[in-house]
Amino acid sequence: MTLFEFVSPEAGEESVQEVMRSDAVRIERIVSRGHSSPPDFWCDQPENEWVTVLSGAARLEFESGDPLDLLPGHHVDIPAHVRHRVAWTDPDQDTVWLAVFYS
Repeated sequence: MTLFEFVSPEAGEESVQEVMRSDAVRIERIVSRGHSSPPDFWCDQPENEWVTVLSGAARLEFESGDPLDLLPGHHVDIPAHVRHRVAWTDPDQDTVWLAVFYS
């Protein structure tokens, strides 16, 4: 398997595949196409998350009000319990994310 071998999700959906897991870290490959979090939903996770966009485009929103546009190669480290959501992913192409969750 390569990080770019996948079946595109349906429009508005995303596909999550665990790439690796240990006691201290979990790595996921996420493929989105036109996906966004529900309007009143905020991720509030117990672990830190470093995420990068490998292809496509996305926008994250943070409860603090600061949006962040991500293009290939852009990355962000989101501390545990920092509430955030996916505001937008490109509806015309797959957005491939690599997310690393760690303690």
